[in-house]
Amino acid sequence: MSDPKTTLGDLQLAIMRVLWQHREASAAEVHRLLLDERGLAPTTIATMLRKMEEKGIVAHRAIGRVFVYRPTIDSEDVHRSMVGELVERLFQGDPRELALHLLREGDIDFDEIEDLRRQIAEQRGSNRDSRRESPENSRDAARSERRGGRS
Repeated sequence: MSDPKTTLGDLQLAIMRVLWQHREASAAEVHRLLLDERGLAPTTIATMLRKMEEKGIVAHRAIGRVFVYRPTIDSEDVHRSMVGELVERLFQGDPRELALHLLREGDIDFDEIEDLRRQIAEQRGSNRDSRRESPENSRDAARSERRGGRS
């Protein structure tokens, strides 16, 4: 199961997106930036920010009487956690089933699939390169050379 700090509700996620984009913001600034999208009262945003601080998701500093909030968790951690939870809950932990679902529902097209294939190939290449360059692999190669090429 994912860390509750990195599983966010819709409003929490909207607030975090503002904070990730702006690095920090007061409750009034967050309210202003979300007003058209959410139409919520300023007190709702302020209350949610306090609750998020209690959860450890945001922290604040005071500038006079104004609290300025900043995120304490990375967007990548939240994405990883929430996607992992989605895959676990809806697809029994099988990410291939998620990909097949996106394909069947038309949420991804063949150009996007080709782009994903290129990215996968690049990732595989960089993983191979990083394994080749790791200190552990360098030590293994040196040992192998000392043994005359035998592992």
